[in-house]
Amino acid sequence: MLSPIITLGFILATLFGAAFHLVVGGDARRLALFLLCGWIGFGLGQLVGVTLSINILNIGSLRIVTASAGAMVALLVAHFLTSNRARKRPTS
Repeated sequence: MLSPIITLGFILATLFGAAFHLVVGGDARRLALFLLCGWIGFGLGQLVGVTLSINILNIGSLRIVTASAGAMVALLVAHFLTSNRARKRPTS
């Protein structure tokens, strides 16, 4: 059986990915990408919080602030890398 902290972290990471997709939009593939990035970023943020001993707003052993920041950074990077905006090149 999974620990309640792991379950809470998974639920929060899923909510971050789904809310980001709701705001940004896209198809089902982008939803899957955002969910995956939310999970990975949340886990990496948790790891950074544990490694650097950042103890802001902990719930048990779950470091909410650093894990949420990791998820947001991962989601923003994924959005930046997959956006369809035409990049304008400077004309000479």
